[in-house]
Amino acid sequence: MRIVLLGPPGAGKGTQAAKIIEEYSVPHISTGDIFRKNLKEGTPLGIKAKGYMDQGLLVPDELVVDLVKDRLLEEDCKDGFMLDGFPRTVLQAESLEEELTRLGQTLNAVININVDAELLFKRLTGRRICKSCGATYHVYFNPTKSEGICDKCGGELYQRDDDQEATVKKRLEVYQEQTQPLIDYYKNKGTLVDIDGVGEIDDVFSQISASLQERA
Repeated sequence: MRIVLLGPPGAGKGTQAAKIIEEYSVPHISTGDIFRKNLKEGTPLGIKAKGYMDQGLLVPDELVVDLVKDRLLEEDCKDGFMLDGFPRTVLQAESLEEELTRLGQTLNAVININVDAELLFKRLTGRRICKSCGATYHVYFNPTKSEGICDKCGGELYQRDDDQEATVKKRLEVYQEQTQPLIDYYKNKGTLVDIDGVGEIDDVFSQISASLQERA
């Protein structure tokens, strides 16, 4: 099974990714993991990527593609994979398609988890974390017994900077702008599967599983 997983921040993508890799026994491939591995091992591609990152620059598409191509050639990808965080652009998607064609492979599905923007905003801005023990809560979905106080240790709760309303709004806008062309690309290819990400975790996964079975 060869899968690309898409979904905005707060859509529950990480939870569903874990269930997919367990169910289908495929490696979970994220660009972040690839970067870290290559940097740690000091590979030629990792050294190139570090040069851009040290300057605070985005790693160019061509280099990201080369890193992913290199990863797809590893033994554990022989029978499938799940790509998470790649491709991010149409150029990357086209390069991925070229590489898979060269390997005699195709994508089974591009899973796109959809959640209403208002609910995403609520999910992301409601998170609170204990300053003392790190326990995580949510003002709407998992509130503490006493507002602002940790149930476990009595510590003070705080909101992370990237969970602030203005930051969340920007994150969602950037995701939409960056990802819509990619969604359109895969829709035109006939590989996009839209999944309703609202509901119980198992219900969302049932949708994903049914769609993948159809495309196996």
